[in-house]
Amino acid sequence: MPKSPTSPLSRRGLIAAGGALGLVAALTACGTTEAAKGDGGTDTGAASEAWSYTDDLGTGISLKSKPKNVVAYTGTAAALHDYGVQVKGVFGPTKTADGKADPNAGSLDVSKVEILGNVYDEFNVEKYAALQPDLLVTNTWDGSLWYVPATSKDKILKLAPAAAIGVGGNVSLDRALERTADLAKALGADLNTQKTADAKARFEAAAAKVREAVKANPGIKVLVGSGSADLFYVSTPKTSADLKYFQTLGVEFVTPDEDKLDAGNFYESLSWENAGKYQADLVLLDNRTGTLQQEELKAKPTWTELPAVKAGQVAPRVTEPIYSYERCAQILEDLAKSLQNAKKVS
Repeated sequence: MPKSPTSPLSRRGLIAAGGALGLVAALTACGTTEAAKGDGGTDTGAASEAWSYTDDLGTGISLKSKPKNVVAYTGTAAALHDYGVQVKGVFGPTKTADGKADPNAGSLDVSKVEILGNVYDEFNVEKYAALQPDLLVTNTWDGSLWYVPATSKDKILKLAPAAAIGVGGNVSLDRALERTADLAKALGADLNTQKTADAKARFEAAAAKVREAVKANPGIKVLVGSGSADLFYVSTPKTSADLKYFQTLGVEFVTPDEDKLDAGNFYESLSWENAGKYQADLVLLDNRTGTLQQEELKAKPTWTELPAVKAGQVAPRVTEPIYSYERCAQILEDLAKSLQNAKKVS
């Protein structure tokens, strides 16, 4: 998974759950997980009929009826919202320090959902139990459940089954979009609307714009980076759904040394003294809450000396996209403009 902006990957703190333990047994019957046939979700229609879905971890979920009380990682909830599927609660970056909706929340009305956790490793199990969940939904980068704390995962999964959408490893953006739409449909979304058709058409047109920008301005090298107080992270395009897809459109990335990558093969960690190790014409900078942005990075001399930074060729990277066609079309449109306007400086 990509590095959390608020905590080391190795830190998995336990969130105090209070009386949640007493609720676990009573709510275990909310959902059962067992092997299911097929490679996608199956929505049987009426809420009174059985419901089944197989997620991207191969987990088969079978319930007595379509889930009504759905709790989701905030970004996944935002994608489902774009298809008209509402959730009861969310976890993950939802509100910024000033109380406004985090970009990760998309069009969600964050005042109308129960926020179980707003930062990495924060998940209030007691509040979750009180929602009487039928299904938990999140993404998966590396086989784990994104933003579900490892130390409380077992308690959480006793309350309701979890469905995960793959967004890392060998998964490309188009596949992640397709699977998110499949899940939305299984939860009752109508994918045959004009809005959905228009959003998908916009996405396909935006992909064509990226291809055209690459052909019109060849040789532009793109570095994908993320800044923290002590380190500069350079991402590889091989293990993130968005970057893998950009590559298929012709985008040329700076690729860090494979033997220097983190355990998940997502990025190379560089001290700020060595931040100039890789040269590029365009930098896509991690836009997540908690990472250093351009104004803050001005204090890092090695950042300001990067050729792309000197040339003003830095654009935000939506590191955790909201996986709806509408949101990802905007990402592609912005990428096409950045590529088109970039000059060769490395």
